[in-house]
Amino acid sequence: MEPLSWSLSFSGSIKASRGLLVLAIMLRAVLKLCCGITYPHLRSMTGLQRAALAAFGQEITHLQSRGRMALPAWSSLRWTQKTEPAEQKSAALADEDVFYQRQGEAALDEALKIVESEDGWKLEMSEENGDVIYSKALTGNRKVFRLEAELNASPEELHDILFFRVEEMHEWNPSIRRIRVLKHVSRDTVVTHEVSAETAGNLIGQRDFLSVRHSSRSESRVYLGGAATRLESLPPQHGFVRAEDGPTCIILHPLQDRPDRSRFIWLLNMDVKGWLPQSLVNKALPRAQADFTKHLRRRLATQHPENKS
Repeated sequence: MEPLSWSLSFSGSIKASRGLLVLAIMLRAVLKLCCGITYPHLRSMTGLQRAALAAFGQEITHLQSRGRMALPAWSSLRWTQKTEPAEQKSAALADEDVFYQRQGEAALDEALKIVESEDGWKLEMSEENGDVIYSKALTGNRKVFRLEAELNASPEELHDILFFRVEEMHEWNPSIRRIRVLKHVSRDTVVTHEVSAETAGNLIGQRDFLSVRHSSRSESRVYLGGAATRLESLPPQHGFVRAEDGPTCIILHPLQDRPDRSRFIWLLNMDVKGWLPQSLVNKALPRAQADFTKHLRRRLATQHPENKS
C-alpha cells in the first residue's frame, strides 16, 4: 500500500471507511493528470479513463463536502470547487441587468437636460414640411442636434415602431443595414447592436453601434433614451468603426387638438469616431435626421394611407 499512501499524502488523509481499494483503482487512472499531464492528453483519454476521472472527482468532492479531505492550494483538482452556485450566477446576472437599467435611465435624464435647456440653440436647417433642426455646440467643435416635427401617429404607435419593433427598422430605413436586440434587460430597457448601411451619399461611412435603449412614460408622453454601452461578448468588430451614441433621446407627446398625431422631438448626440473632419460630420448629422424622419413618415403612410402628408 506504499504507492497509495504516497499518492494520498498531497491532499491529507482519507479514512479507510470510504473504501480505499475502490479509491486506489480510480486514483491510478488520474495519477498522471495530477502529476502534470497536459490538457491535450486529457482530451485523448479512453471512455474508461474518462469515467474513472469523473468518478474520482465526485468522490473527492463528496469527501470535501463532509470535511474529511482538504485539497492544498496548489492542487489542480481545486477547479471542482470554483463552480458558482446557481444563486450566485443569478445574482451576477441581476447585477448586470441593474447596470444596463441604470445606464439607460441616466442617459435619458442627461439627454433631457440637454434638449430642454434653452441656451445656445441655433437654427441649423428648415424643411418645407415644417420640420426644423437646431444645433448646439458642446466641447470643442462638436455639436448636438434637435429635430422638431409633427407625425401622423400617436405616441403609443411611434413607441411601438421605434422601440418594441426596433429590429424591423432596416425594413423602412435604408440607412440601416440591421439592428439586433442582444439583451432584453426589462420591458423598458434593451441592449442593441446596430450596423449602418453603405448607401450613396453617406458622407460618414459605415459604422456600428452598441447601445442601451431605455423608454419611459409620463402621463401622455413617451420618452426614449439611449447611450453607447459595452458588452464583453461583442467587442468592436473587424471592418467597422464603432461609433458612440448618446446621451440621446426622443420625446413623443400628442398634439393638444389631435391625440392621433404626435409632436416628435429628437436629440441626436453622436461621436462617429474615425478620422473625419468635424465640419463634415456637423453637416452630415442633421441631414441624416431629416432623412430618417422622411423614411419614418413613409412607414407611417403604409399604415395610415388616408393620412398621407
